[in-house]
Amino acid sequence: MQFTATHRIRVMEVNNSFESSQRLNPLNDYLFYKVMGEKGDELQLLGFLNAVLGHSGKEPIESVEILENKALTADVINGKSCILDVRAVLADGTMLNIEVQLRNEHNIDRRSLFHWSRMYSESLNKGEDYQKLPNVIAVNIVDFDFPAEGGVHTCFHLREDTNPSLVLTDALEIHFINMVKWRRQVEKDITKNPLHRWLTWFDMKSPPELVKEVAGMDSAIMAANEKQEYLSQDWEERDLYRRRLMAILDYNSGINYAREEGLQKGLRESKEEIASKLLAEGMSVEFVQKITGLDIATIQGLSS
Repeated sequence: MQFTATHRIRVMEVNNSFESSQRLNPLNDYLFYKVMGEKGDELQLLGFLNAVLGHSGKEPIESVEILENKALTADVINGKSCILDVRAVLADGTMLNIEVQLRNEHNIDRRSLFHWSRMYSESLNKGEDYQKLPNVIAVNIVDFDFPAEGGVHTCFHLREDTNPSLVLTDALEIHFINMVKWRRQVEKDITKNPLHRWLTWFDMKSPPELVKEVAGMDSAIMAANEKQEYLSQDWEERDLYRRRLMAILDYNSGINYAREEGLQKGLRESKEEIASKLLAEGMSVEFVQKITGLDIATIQGLSS
């Protein structure tokens, strides 16, 4: 696939940023997984979860078990549509999924609901009673303005329309942490608000001295900071971090390229013709479905 000059410039920007910045981006999904989602990361994960869930009045969580769900092979790191999420289970059996999204693909609401539903349904073994299905909490950290009408932290449940105090079930809980609105927020209380401390640490635009200050105020953030610094000093880890940056950049550039091609040729070519060309370029069936809107069976028929 031929990418534009804009793509090549952005590749150079990634490389220059990588070389010049001493601090890696905590919201790179690979790095987030390595810092928060491996066995031994319970301290920092517990601290972050209590900051998020305590914001909506929940009692502090006392323990968490991390469920490592991926072998981080080269194929996974280089996978343009791979999801590097953090999974865990709380002491009461509640399942948890944390995902970071840096670019707006205009599907985060349905995407989050899909991953929530998959975790929910996969928790029930064949023949078991539905009562054994656990509560599932999804936490999405997004670096774009979603939901546009909400604040820095929004939380959704299943409620009755005319009586919001009536909750159908506590099985579903979906959080969004909006980093765009966080940067715009004027009043930030790192002294009393643990979520504000975490968002300060996550934000690449936070001054180094402020990052150091919040780490010194919170043992969980200190643990996260120390692990990130350890990883950043490892050449192989920095290389994997760079690879993940480039994979995401290539994926998004590919989407933009495909959309531009579709707009330019839409009057002359059918969706099937565009899909065939994308398949010929080596794009996955899922990628082509995302771009064209065709159903999977139709796309698979084109590739046969």
